[in-house]
Amino acid sequence: MFAALDELFDKCRVRPKDVGVLVVNCSLFNPTPSLSAMIVNHYKMRGNILSYNLGGMGCSAGVIAVDLARDMLQASGAGLAVVVSTEAVSFTWYPGKRRSMLIPNAFFRAGCAAVLLSNRRRDFHRAKYQLEHVVRTHKGADDRAFRSVYQEEDEQRIKGLSISRDLLEVGGHALKTNITTLGPLVLPFSEQLLFFAGVLFRHLFPASSKAAAAAPPPGEGEEASSAAAPYIPDFKRAFEHFCMHAASGDVLEHLQANLGLRDADLEASRAALHRFGNTSSSSIWYELAYLEAKGRVRRGDRVWQLAFGSGFKCNSAVWRAVRRVRRPARSPWLDCIDRYPARMDA
Repeated sequence: MFAALDELFDKCRVRPKDVGVLVVNCSLFNPTPSLSAMIVNHYKMRGNILSYNLGGMGCSAGVIAVDLARDMLQASGAGLAVVVSTEAVSFTWYPGKRRSMLIPNAFFRAGCAAVLLSNRRRDFHRAKYQLEHVVRTHKGADDRAFRSVYQEEDEQRIKGLSISRDLLEVGGHALKTNITTLGPLVLPFSEQLLFFAGVLFRHLFPASSKAAAAAPPPGEGEEASSAAAPYIPDFKRAFEHFCMHAASGDVLEHLQANLGLRDADLEASRAALHRFGNTSSSSIWYELAYLEAKGRVRRGDRVWQLAFGSGFKCNSAVWRAVRRVRRPARSPWLDCIDRYPARMDA
């Protein structure tokens, strides 16, 4: 955390005492004093700082932290807010034998990202992005979704993080709800009209929709199936860049298929998973750093950050680049950016 914050303060030419809001999120490691208190102590921040420590909120907590920081800036007028998204996996390493609990050992890795937000007018000229939308979806009321990522004890009373086989299906339902809310905010009118027409058709002709959902015999029912199938909006018309949470290869494959994305759209996500593993809530920031290191973010481009987390949650953040983002002089990608895109099966 301190390495990320040192670089952030140096890049932005900001003193720690100038920060009015501090939000730290870490799911698996929550010590006392809290991580936010450690940062306040290390940098000797001011006594009236509004500090928050979010624990146990899963891999989508980075978007939640940004949403909280934005709300606190608007409510308090503090001026500057820092969001720290991190994960420390060594404290929850599972040494047991239950297979569903061994999965986090294989995918999760430690990572950290620090972000500075400002609502001061004088900072607009040096800002890289403007936060346009945050859409949060929570499926915790459903028991199956609630237990899809669950910390518990196995038969030998060894504590671990259990990953349910229902995770992909649960994530699909959460994604559908999230994009249904996000779509009208970002999609062009033509895409919204097509989506609404599909919803209206399924409402007026439910019998046709159910019949089309079943697999028809070869050569039969193609027209009914295509008419009744839910229309998936083309989000490539709304966003130039995609930062999808790099949970696993299977999750990214399902996201690509469900949203109709190209391989290039998920290049940053696959590169982050290949290079750093699943860094939990900080993965969407590693992916944005990849796009910046490639020099692809230009003025006016919109970036969609999408993350999933235990609970079960699906959260989206939409950013617009206010200027061309030049290749950074310091980045976690500088020593390997030329090797990507790489063969992910290598």
